[in-house]
Amino acid sequence: MVEMLGKPRRAIEVAVPIRTDSGGTRTFDGYRVQHSITRGPGKGGVRYHPELTLNEVRALAMNMTWKCALVEIPYGGAKGGIRCDPHELSEYELERMTRRYASEIMALIGPGRDVLAPDIGTSEREMAWILDTYNAALGMTLGAPVTGKPVVVGGSSGRRRATGYGVAECVKLAIGLEGLAPPVRVVIAGFGEVGRVAAETLGADGDYFTIVGAGDVSGGRHDPTGLDPAAIGRHLDGGGALVELPVGEAVTPELLLEVDCDVLIPAAVGGVINEGNSDRIAARIVVEGANGPTTFEADAQLEGRGVTVVPDVLANAGGVIASHLESVQGVQGAPWTTEETYRGVQQRLQGAFAATCEIAAQQAVALREAALCLSIGRVATAHRTLGLYP
Repeated sequence: MVEMLGKPRRAIEVAVPIRTDSGGTRTFDGYRVQHSITRGPGKGGVRYHPELTLNEVRALAMNMTWKCALVEIPYGGAKGGIRCDPHELSEYELERMTRRYASEIMALIGPGRDVLAPDIGTSEREMAWILDTYNAALGMTLGAPVTGKPVVVGGSSGRRRATGYGVAECVKLAIGLEGLAPPVRVVIAGFGEVGRVAAETLGADGDYFTIVGAGDVSGGRHDPTGLDPAAIGRHLDGGGALVELPVGEAVTPELLLEVDCDVLIPAAVGGVINEGNSDRIAARIVVEGANGPTTFEADAQLEGRGVTVVPDVLANAGGVIASHLESVQGVQGAPWTTEETYRGVQQRLQGAFAATCEIAAQQAVALREAALCLSIGRVATAHRTLGLYP
């Protein structure tokens, strides 16, 4: 069982050639990995990043398997992407690349096979292109090969903000577990799609939460008296860099992680909390908004220091829960309201959090190990139930 679950069911690498705006051609490396399709079709995002590798996609696909099992939605785990810097490409080049990628993996995706979603470097725009490419090849509209698509073509009104909302919900559950009294000081390391929504959600309850630090790749700001997430958002929307925000003191992305706070939310890229800085993490609780922000060695060090870590497989599962709701919406033909989507995310996360805490208490392990025990056990049980063919 361990050997089988340690390997992806399918992993493909495809060439993605496109015509550039200048009249030349470029070829990118594309990947799609389906780690498990035992509990349902593959489910996972499409990532555009210049340092993406097949091994990274394999790890992310496996993580999606455990995430879907943990929150009890009927999907397996998958992930994909293209090694590219989307900021270097025009919108027309991005469209040609996305559509070519979709056509190259067409035989493996679709309802009942593998359902794609946005990830780092992609958005509902890319999902719309993939949807149209898939439907054009099929010659009909039959289900959807993607979630996270625009509302006007069947997307869910709450999907885009669901991951950040789920992170904020896990923060609330974690401080209840630790019994922290207000004001709870929060640092957001990675003020992007996920971190911004988490900050705005928590900031709306200003009597309980105070955002004392926020940052992105440019750097960050620290103010013990509190930052206004809405003001940060307006500053960023106006084209300003977060480090240039005229409040508090400027800090580097590295130092932001070490700011004195109650809750740290790493919501950008993986590996930012590592053995080189884990002993300087001042937060009592770390809620992983990003995928894999804490290395294995750092995780053990944090546990030894008594820091509670809410793992990514639980903390950022709001997006895949909302994606499942979007798929249900598509089958039923009845759109969800934003409130209904958030309520569905909240209920699933609360159930998964409670079950994880129960396993952690029973087996005297940290939340990450408890979450993996629970999710891997469910996948293994499904494998045994179905049997091995032939």
